Amino acid sequence: MATSRVPTNTSLRRSGDAGTPKHTAGGPKLTLRAVGTSLPPSPRPASPGPVARRGGAGAMRGKRAPGAIMGVPGLTGFVGDRGAFFTELRLRDTKLVIDGSSLYHRLCFSSAAEFRRGGDYGALAATVRRFFGSLRACGVAAVVVLDGGRGAADRKLPTLRDRAAERLRAAHGLSRGQGGCLLPLLARHTFVQALRRLRVPFVQCFAEADREIAALASRWGCPVLSLDSDFCVFDLPGGYCPLSRFQWQEVCPGDGEPGCFIPALCFSADSFCGRFGRLQKSLLPLFAVLCGNDYGEVPALQGFFGKLPLPAGSPGGRRGKHGLMRGLLEWLAQFPGPAEAVEHVVRHLKERRREEVRELLCSSMEDYAPSDVNLEDFFQGGKYECEAARNSGLPQWVLDGLAKGELSPFLSDALILRSTFLHVQVENMQRPSAHSTALPIRQVIYGLLLKASQSSEAASASKQANKPPGVFEFDRIQKTLKKTFVQAANLPPHFCDDHFSLDKLTEVPMSCRQMLLLETLGVKMSFLESVPSHLQLPVAVTCYWTHCSEPKVKLLQLKALLLMIVSEELDRITNDPDPTALHEDDSIAYNQFLKWKEKKLQNKDFDLDAAHSFCQWQCCLQMGLYLNQLLSTPLSEPDLSRLYSGTLVHSLYQELKSTPLVENLFSSSPKMTQLYQVLLNTVKSSVSPDFFQKVTETKSESRKKKKASKKTKASRCPIPETQYLCDVNRFASLGVDD
Repeated sequence: MATSRVPTNTSLRRSGDAGTPKHTAGGPKLTLRAVGTSLPPSPRPASPGPVARRGGAGAMRGKRAPGAIMGVPGLTGFVGDRGAFFTELRLRDTKLVIDGSSLYHRLCFSSAAEFRRGGDYGALAATVRRFFGSLRACGVAAVVVLDGGRGAADRKLPTLRDRAAERLRAAHGLSRGQGGCLLPLLARHTFVQALRRLRVPFVQCFAEADREIAALASRWGCPVLSLDSDFCVFDLPGGYCPLSRFQWQEVCPGDGEPGCFIPALCFSADSFCGRFGRLQKSLLPLFAVLCGNDYGEVPALQGFFGKLPLPAGSPGGRRGKHGLMRGLLEWLAQFPGPAEAVEHVVRHLKERRREEVRELLCSSMEDYAPSDVNLEDFFQGGKYECEAARNSGLPQWVLDGLAKGELSPFLSDALILRSTFLHVQVENMQRPSAHSTALPIRQVIYGLLLKASQSSEAASASKQANKPPGVFEFDRIQKTLKKTFVQAANLPPHFCDDHFSLDKLTEVPMSCRQMLLLETLGVKMSFLESVPSHLQLPVAVTCYWTHCSEPKVKLLQLKALLLMIVSEELDRITNDPDPTALHEDDSIAYNQFLKWKEKKLQNKDFDLDAAHSFCQWQCCLQMGLYLNQLLSTPLSEPDLSRLYSGTLVHSLYQELKSTPLVENLFSSSPKMTQLYQVLLNTVKSSVSPDFFQKVTETKSESRKKKKASKKTKASRCPIPETQYLCDVNRFASLGVDD
């Protein structure tokens, strides 16, 4: 659970080269010695058993994943090229603070064989389980700290827009058969669910997590595990362990000591500064700000860099990024502290810019001061106290839900900033964004957030009286990232009354909240009565997707999706620890399915239009999950690791096109056959009887359709009108910006 208690009596000690224990208050039990650029060969793993080799140290070399590179540009390569900045670390019997955003990127990319088919969430969850199994085998008490929303200041907006554009380029390349990596849409949600199942303590910060991670690691005197080079800049007593050098799959025996350890490399700011003369650690934040970080660069500093002395060893006087970093560090080493260095920097600027740049540099350096948020209080008592959260004006139930990961940061961004990012997938870039299909669901979410909150915002309500409530969305239009205004939906009267403002939304009767959810998805509870409770939400989403997608969902696509869900359900009961849940015919069906799967998953055919349709389903599911969260889960939240496998659904679709008998894949199990028929009939009952029948078009009709599609290429996806609560124009785009 998110508030699982972290052990406070962990025995922690630091060992010297001779093996003599040296006790430090709260410090980790680590074995350290200076190394070169790589670890010596490690003994074979002693525990926790066999694991796949993919994803160990160096697995990501040569792969650049959009959104996974964080911190100071070039700093990871700069310190990585110089092994003297690292010490070898044998991690065991210690606390460990993990940067959750870095970890789920790393584990997702290491567990995926390919990235075009929308993600295999079961493989990701299994990798997360093995990762924390390795930590527990070595006595490592880990906590995970996740980034929250963008924060009220929204300072990283330019960086986030750049990363979104980079993801869009990567998705386009993958759609054309090129290589690359792209984080699947529901990877973060799957990761959070896995943490909760494994009872790994975690917290979702209100905004950026770096300072809170640094503060907790400093309080505990333990290392930080991340891929963010910003942690080279923080003053961390326990050091910073790059995930790229963390060999969690190479668990080693303890060389005569009881237990085992994980080989890793640890970066120390003390060792780093010692390589540059008298460089003070307090100058590293200024170094990071001058180099540029996630919060941007200072354009006015170009004049200063033009006068910066280069190190004598720079080949041919070339001003490469690493040469510039080295020259900057050697120049900073002459100053006793950041105040003196800042004054020397601004001297090189025009007088009218000096005060502005001085204030900017000083405020930017504060990003590397440990936060005053005490996460230890959260992990011990479940209470998250943060000044920014208190000042946000959000209801306490919303703040608690965000901290526990029960509410997505998407919701806080929409509420605080009136702005959200919709992450691109590998879809058909000639069609409208896959997120267009889920637009009516998002409009209901915005209606709940904005209209429900307006009753408690008398001051702002008068200012915005002439403006329709809505949210700006960053999404793609063809191959370009655009910002579009989306109007919130009108809600039923009982959700708009002052009595049900946002702070009292949880007091709305459960039956009303469930009705709003189901009517948004266009289904009735009576349709879902025969569906297992843990599948009711995804089936309702599937009804919505079938009815609202454009182009229209094909029957074989629907059948492939439902067969995939049934296969995951069969896998669940087969591996259930309760032996009474499994019948012999289920076991036979499962073994037959595994044989089919082993043979057919080798099929590498890729249908971009089918991929686009399945992307639309994921978008609908994502927003269905968020709406369900906001309404305090009137339907059970499904386990994503046992719900969607992109590789499998694409294989099933390809096979159904050539061999319709694949629909009888689970015929030896009456239970699974019945489940498939229930799911299929439920979805079919939500559309007209002739919905899936092919319509023969005349040539003139075909030409008219092509002309119409050309005129609307840059517009939102036209969704058929259905009986939803959104009676506003759900495609109201009051402006589109570059």
